[in-house]
Amino acid sequence: MAQTVLVTGGAGFIGSALVRHLIRDTDVQVVNVDKLTYAANLDNLREEARSPRYRFFQADICSASDMAQIIGQTRPDKIIHLAAESHVDRSIEGPMAFVQTNVVGTAVLLSAAYGYWAGLDADAKSAFRFHHVSTDEVFGSLGEEGLFTEETPYDPRSPYSATKASSDHLVRAWGHTFGLPVVLSNCSNNYGPYHFPEKLIPLMILNALAGESLPVYGDGLNVRDWLHVEDHARALWRVCTRGKLGESYNIGGHNEVANIDIVHLICDHLDALAPMADGRSRRELIRYVQDRPGHDRRYAIDAAKIDRELGWRPDYDFDRGLKDTVRWYLDNEAWWSPLRHASRERRGLKAAS
Repeated sequence: MAQTVLVTGGAGFIGSALVRHLIRDTDVQVVNVDKLTYAANLDNLREEARSPRYRFFQADICSASDMAQIIGQTRPDKIIHLAAESHVDRSIEGPMAFVQTNVVGTAVLLSAAYGYWAGLDADAKSAFRFHHVSTDEVFGSLGEEGLFTEETPYDPRSPYSATKASSDHLVRAWGHTFGLPVVLSNCSNNYGPYHFPEKLIPLMILNALAGESLPVYGDGLNVRDWLHVEDHARALWRVCTRGKLGESYNIGGHNEVANIDIVHLICDHLDALAPMADGRSRRELIRYVQDRPGHDRRYAIDAAKIDRELGWRPDYDFDRGLKDTVRWYLDNEAWWSPLRHASRERRGLKAAS
């Protein structure tokens, strides 16, 4: 009998990529639990929603009664927890929403999962996993050298990363104190299809396509490691099914790129695929703007452990993945057009009152 996998946040960017992977490439039953906030979109899963192996529940992970009811009704063999508020700029303006979802919501979900797991028979208990999906931002900021490993001390710098660090600690506490079988993963920046337009890469693609200003924070030299979302989805399933109990795994794309170089590449790809009517280069649209408060300078992931122990490595190199992403946005205006109004306002310049 096929396993049942409950995915929280399965209508979001990374969550929907995971659901698509599970439906297309495995035989598991998928239960998608999502509150459907502004960044979630069921259009990400139009094909998958037709599968008899897919079920959707609109629910908030902060609701203890809803979580207990859904988990008890669907009886999952695995829970993969992705539901989170994730935009750093929004966390600067409104941190309490991040505390509520990322910290309180994770604690509520852990309690519901533990209550369910405690009632299973011995074999089902042994096979169960609670996989918590987190970010490399919990490790803070790197200098010009070095990489984040699984042993890097936590040093979160934004309200977003602090709440994700808190949720990581809660998951480990439930594993250590109550025996809940947990695994964790921390990923680098994701990119690819179905990415909500407020994030750097889709925002730059859509602004450039419209001939609008391309706002680059500070000097544009902040560096991130970039991971294609489809590579990440494969990695998450590998960690959930093969990861060692209680361990964490860093998932990275081996693609360190400065923000300004990403914007240059996007401009060049669009100039080649959809030239501007007046023949100008879209690089002329770049404008340097006030930096984000507390903007971490560099992140870089050491993904050797997941390669060595679980045999996972990314398929996408960044240039190919970015070009494919640009093409996807060119071909899917019907998906992104209704979402653009929600991503035009600059956020993160004013602190929460």
